[in-house]
Amino acid sequence: MHDLSDIAHWLQSHSIHHESGVHATLPDPSFISGGRKFISFSTNNYLALANHPRLVGAAKQGLDRYGVGNCESRLLGGDLEVYRELEARLGALKHKSDAVLFVTGYMTNIGVLSSLVKASMLARLYGYRAKIRRKYVYYSDEFNHVSIRDGIQMSGAPRQNYRHCDMNHLESLLKAADGTTPIIVSDGVFSMEGTIAPLPDLVALAERFGAILYIDDAHATGILGENGGGTSEHFNCYSPNIIQMGTLSKALGAIGGFVAVDREMADVIRLTSAAYGFTCPPPPDQASALIAALDLLEEEPQRRQRLWDNQRYFIERMRPLGYQILSTETAIVPVLIGEAELCLQYARALREEGIHVDSVQFPAAPLGQARLRFMMNAGHTRAQIDQVVDIMERIGVTAAHPA
Repeated sequence: MHDLSDIAHWLQSHSIHHESGVHATLPDPSFISGGRKFISFSTNNYLALANHPRLVGAAKQGLDRYGVGNCESRLLGGDLEVYRELEARLGALKHKSDAVLFVTGYMTNIGVLSSLVKASMLARLYGYRAKIRRKYVYYSDEFNHVSIRDGIQMSGAPRQNYRHCDMNHLESLLKAADGTTPIIVSDGVFSMEGTIAPLPDLVALAERFGAILYIDDAHATGILGENGGGTSEHFNCYSPNIIQMGTLSKALGAIGGFVAVDREMADVIRLTSAAYGFTCPPPPDQASALIAALDLLEEEPQRRQRLWDNQRYFIERMRPLGYQILSTETAIVPVLIGEAELCLQYARALREEGIHVDSVQFPAAPLGQARLRFMMNAGHTRAQIDQVVDIMERIGVTAAHPA
């Protein structure tokens, strides 16, 4: 405890704290904080569904029917029809025959990646005997989400990092991995970069080297593809080798995580993942709200279209200002600032004028590559986008010609 006390005092003395503040409302994309109205360019609520009347109504019905929480593991009697219905819908969205629901996206990655390599050993409890003993090795993109890194570390299996979206580097690592069973892991959309993983190339390498391919589609589910199916639908690239992970707290506006897989794999995950079997699922009212969100995803494609229209308009307005935009592929549009302190100054200046944008610094971004991460939203108006671009133009002039 002594070290923790020292750390706490050091943080206080250096005025290091969370700068986003405590809010009175959630962003849709506007919100109230400290009695002021702000516009969020940092919310994951991409399709502005979190406050949608249909989701709120479905959640209320779920509360009336089930109460506020499920106080039991699904393996031990806490399973409900609404969970199975949601899993079937999520599997269909990802072109898989089933899905497994977890309480959060973070827990999904930890729960699945930590247990995949142990499934054979855990199945021995049920009498299973493997024909061959496999040695698993994870191959992970260097910019993967921290939950992926944590899940792999918990597995105890070796991990090899490959350079960001560098398929030649990944191939060279796989070639050197004789006698192992590879598991390739990649974000579908990289949350700090805004880039899309080259899924067809990943699938080709997985099939060539007999690898399992795990895609974290947290920032792609509901966004990419004609129907919001994510990275696979974006590329029209499907394979039985792919385990498709997604979160439910971003474009779909609620809470939870899942992996979409074929039914046989779903059974293995349910029996071997401690994060599924030894904890409660999301509250049932959330499952009810998510079914409504999936209905809206089908019924209102114009939401996704508005998101992409706003993304294109923001980039079109920003380009003449001379900033370096790191990616224009997704709803995440990072603008490179460089030094961490300068990036914080930009974020504070924006906040003073009622705009909330994340300042992303090391270790979330490489040293010297701090960036403002603009996350576009279907609920943004052109006036709000014009406002943030005008502020960025004024700040840029000041930064280039300080008083």
